[in-house]
Amino acid sequence: MSSTPRVRRSLSDIQADYDQGKKAELENLIRAWKGIKDLPANDPNSFFTLGGLHGEPFRDKGKTDPNWWGGYCQHGTVLFPSWHRAYLWRLEEALRSIPGCKDVTLPFWDECSDASRENGIPSALTQEYFMLDGQKIANPLRSFVFPKAITDEVEDTPIIYSKPEGYETVRYPLSGLVGTDEDRAKTDAHNAQFPDPEQNIGYLNSNISTWLSGKIKIGGRWRGEVFTRFENCLDAPTYTLFSNTTSAAAKNKADPAGTHHVSLEEPHNFMHLAVGGFDYPGQGNNSAIPGANGDMGENETAGLDPIFFFHHCFIDYVFWTWQRRQGTTDEFSIDATDPGASYYKPDGVQPPAGAAGLDPNAILSLDTTLDPFVKADGSPFTTRDCFNIETQLGYGYGKGSLDAYTQPNKPLLFKAEAVQPAGKTLRVSRINRGKIRGSFLISAYAKVDGKREYLGTRPILSRWHVEGCMNCQTHLEATATFKLPLNADNSAIDEGTIEVEVQTRDTVLKRPEGANLLNSSNAVAADVPFKLETY
Repeated sequence: MSSTPRVRRSLSDIQADYDQGKKAELENLIRAWKGIKDLPANDPNSFFTLGGLHGEPFRDKGKTDPNWWGGYCQHGTVLFPSWHRAYLWRLEEALRSIPGCKDVTLPFWDECSDASRENGIPSALTQEYFMLDGQKIANPLRSFVFPKAITDEVEDTPIIYSKPEGYETVRYPLSGLVGTDEDRAKTDAHNAQFPDPEQNIGYLNSNISTWLSGKIKIGGRWRGEVFTRFENCLDAPTYTLFSNTTSAAAKNKADPAGTHHVSLEEPHNFMHLAVGGFDYPGQGNNSAIPGANGDMGENETAGLDPIFFFHHCFIDYVFWTWQRRQGTTDEFSIDATDPGASYYKPDGVQPPAGAAGLDPNAILSLDTTLDPFVKADGSPFTTRDCFNIETQLGYGYGKGSLDAYTQPNKPLLFKAEAVQPAGKTLRVSRINRGKIRGSFLISAYAKVDGKREYLGTRPILSRWHVEGCMNCQTHLEATATFKLPLNADNSAIDEGTIEVEVQTRDTVLKRPEGANLLNSSNAVAADVPFKLETY
């Protein structure tokens, strides 16, 4: 390995160089991506193979047995950051294997930059065509055409998320749901409303900008919701709490009046859903374009949209920023007692022995293998093998929007300018992912100083076939917590004005203002299929 790490730069910076006549870096990136997409589907370096490691096409017994993992991805566990770090490294090695591309590195989409918040996605990821070596080619970063069909064959479940050979991945505002005859008909009718690719890019960028710039009132001030969560996760005190939503949720439940911990996985989920078809809530219209259903919005096919890897490269940049801020670039630990370090379901039921080759009694640790990834010597990747990206994996990051926070004493903008009020905490629970088709949003509202205000959203990145994936079933319950603001005179808000909406692909489940609300002094059941409590 070279003593000088290669540098993963912001894609916007690479694009700016291209626009100023320094074209080699972006052209080689395009060449490398075209190369892995043109490889035979069964080639280990092909994009079809590598993109499919995240979810579909399911393999081994997981193809038909719901007691096996549906894909290899780690979500809701302490392995979320390190597994995806190994995944990016493997994809980058494939890009570098294409002739003439040995110096290619995977750029990151800097989602917290001013450019992204104002303009959306860098155009290199959305433009329809690219000029390469004097020829006009389909932009390989924009979408992916499946060279083979993906068929959902999990037993005893409806076939929803199959994709035919020749299917092309889509993003907001389009729909890619094509599994059943009914879904195909609805999708055709929906997509017929959006025939102009350039106009669709405008819709997509507007949605991304709204998500990134969307505001929530915190401590009497308006703050960008997604940006604030990316910031907040940098102050997670341990890797366990930083790494995943299961661990952060358990800590927040155990100490609802304490610090509200935000994991890296939470803002990560926001961006999947923004690209994959959900409108930003709280705008007076919960779904400006109902029926949008892009591939990034569900775990089954997210890894088969090229933008997945540019998004996750930013997530890895945030991970490395957290490590530098916390002084853990060479080592950190995992709390073996934390629920995020276990495959146990909340009700105590375990996955069957041998599911996807996993020990259901295992505690996830620094030595758990990050399947299916192996190092150059053929030995399995573990989290220990990817502590330090510069010395162990041979890459580093160029300048990015969160660089200032690598300094341990640098106060976060959120904490420097706004103090969280000492109001109560609202907790939403008992949401069964198995009863909801696909990903969804949990949003809360309440009257503050007599005016209905948006309190925030928690994104739940899920699957259409939760019942067909044991990894999903071990994290079946979705929960959300919201800090309740105070009125201007520091009095508590009227809890009877609290509203909660669960926006799914199919409908909106509501707990309207004035409905029953649980708190520490009553036990009245809520009138919707989820539980609300205040502490």
